[in-house]
Parts: sequence; C-alpha cells; structure tokens
Amino acid sequence: MSQHRHPGAPGRAGAVPALPDLPEATVARLPEYLRALHNLAEAGHETVSSEGLAGAAGVNSAKLRKDLSQLGSYGTRGVGYDVTLLIEQIEYVLGLTQRRAVALVGVGNLGHALAGYDGFASRGFRIAALLDADRSRIGEIINGLVVRHVDELPRVAAEESIAIGVIATPAAAAQGVADQLVAVGVTSILNFAPCVLSVPEGVDVRKVDLAIELQILSFHEHRKASLTALPAAGGSGLTALPGRLAATDTQEAIGT
Repeated sequence: MSQHRHPGAPGRAGAVPALPDLPEATVARLPEYLRALHNLAEAGHETVSSEGLAGAAGVNSAKLRKDLSQLGSYGTRGVGYDVTLLIEQIEYVLGLTQRRAVALVGVGNLGHALAGYDGFASRGFRIAALLDADRSRIGEIINGLVVRHVDELPRVAAEESIAIGVIATPAAAAQGVADQLVAVGVTSILNFAPCVLSVPEGVDVRKVDLAIELQILSFHEHRKASLTALPAAGGSGLTALPGRLAATDTQEAIGT
C-alpha cells in the first residue's frame, strides 16, 4: 500500500473533493487501474500516459480517461498522470485508506486456500476471523488464525469490527450464514457458494462462481470451434439447437 495523504488535501492538483457517485462499471474497473498503477510504481515510474495505463489495465484509453475524470483527475498534457497521486485518489474512493477486517466463513478446500492467500493484505484487507460449523475443524490454525465455531460470529464481529463477510460454504449452508452475518451488522458479503442469496435492502452481495466463469469460457471455445468449422461459401453456416430442426437454407433459418 502507498503512503496515504488525504486526496482532498488543499494544494494537491486533481484532488478528490468528495466521494463521487460512480457508475458500477467504473467502480469495477478502478481495482484494475489500481493494480496497474502499483505495478508501475514498483517499477519506478512516476508518471504514466492514459494510453500506457489503459494498456496495462486492459481497457481502451478513452474509457480510462472518462473514468478518471469522474475522480477529478485529468492528468497533465504532455506528461500524463502522477502515479502516486492517482493511487491515492483511487484508494480513497475505494475506501482502502483503512484496512478492512474480513470474516471468512467456511474453511473447506476453497476457504482454506482463501485464508492462506497473502495478497489480501497488500490490497487493503485483513482476514480477521475464520469460522466454520464443522466442529472437527474448530481449533485448526490456518495462516496464524485459529478456526472458531460460526456460533461465535457475534462476539468475533464485535471484537474485530468486521466490515466484510466472505462465504465459502456449501450452497445449502450459505443462506443461513448470510443471515447470521446480516444479524451482526455486516452489510457487505462476498459469496463463493453456488447459490443466490436473499438479503435485506442495504446489504451488498458480490457473487463469485468459478463454474459460471468456466461455462462462459466454454461458450467462447464452442463459438470459436463452430466458426472454424463453417461450410464453404454458399452454405448457411447455421446448425440446429438441440430439440429443433436444422435450417436447410438461409430463408428457412429466418422464417421466410
């Protein structure tokens, strides 16, 4: 993490005067910009052009400039963006100027891997508690933390000022865990369980389903394979979906 000075401090060019109301798509891209900026800072770069930062973050430069302009950062013509200042601005907007405490519920294979991931600390988060309902796991030490029973969540939440809950349980247990997290005042949840959670208004849930991501990639693989298998010019290039008749020509395919 960088040394933090409040981005709204007087006399700082491009300072963020107040927390902006950003579109969700912009918020989703800010962590990518931040990752790229940290890499640039570690490599010794003091400034970066919009094209250079966009390339490092995997977006187009026009979109990046629009996103950063909403933070009050426009860069300097012929110079680019001040890397350190931009890190400060983005970290401020993302609320990373304080390290947020996270409770991880479910220490099976996935939960165990998440608990041992050192990258959270460098991104502004602290795994403060590990909890599980399986009493055979209680007392296990993972990455220096003792696994506690999920029934201790109210005490843990108060002791550690838990800001975010991470659910890495089987799907059948996830809703109950979400309810427990909400009951102790946690209003931000990251859900790795393959299910949809029902939460009250004001509670934010982000869902990470690795199987869904693989299925999306499978679609792209399927599409690429179908394109390479297109018939010679003159054919319709269309195949039938399961349970439907194949189109014999373009007219049939479009219903004419």
